[in-house]
Amino acid sequence: VNFLIIAWRGFNGNKGKPTEEGLYDDARSAIRWLNNKGISEEDIILYGESLGTGVVTEVAQNKNFAGIILEAPFTSMIDVGQDKYPILPVRFLLKDKYESNKKIQNIKSPILIMHGEVDNIVPFYMGKKMYELANEPKYFYFSEYDNHMMNYDEKLLKALKNFIYSLN
Repeated sequence: VNFLIIAWRGFNGNKGKPTEEGLYDDARSAIRWLNNKGISEEDIILYGESLGTGVVTEVAQNKNFAGIILEAPFTSMIDVGQDKYPILPVRFLLKDKYESNKKIQNIKSPILIMHGEVDNIVPFYMGKKMYELANEPKYFYFSEYDNHMMNYDEKLLKALKNFIYSLN
């Protein structure tokens, strides 16, 4: 497996602002770059972690990627904000909403959803909800002890390998 890791605008000294639309553009640009190198969507597995799951969910809609991996996915940024700040009108305050729960049904590619049950940033129930909303074929790896940054131990690596091998 070869991989391409991109650096998002506005992160780690990169120019630009990390807006929802801007990050979607970054992801689409990376996919176009791969396509221009002769790599088709059918040969690409998109992998998003945390905020990246919102980006992957957007760009994977109505496409034919080899597979989709979402690590610590949230239903929407509105839901995350409401969970953290229940008395604020988050829906009206947020500009970037990342409403993945409204988009995941448009993903037709095989999908693996991974989430730690003790995630203190993105509540575990959101990962479970995203799994419930996903189309078949779908797989999950839920870890009883992992927090937001999942531990790449033997069990998680086995889940990733099994998913990737299932795509052939």
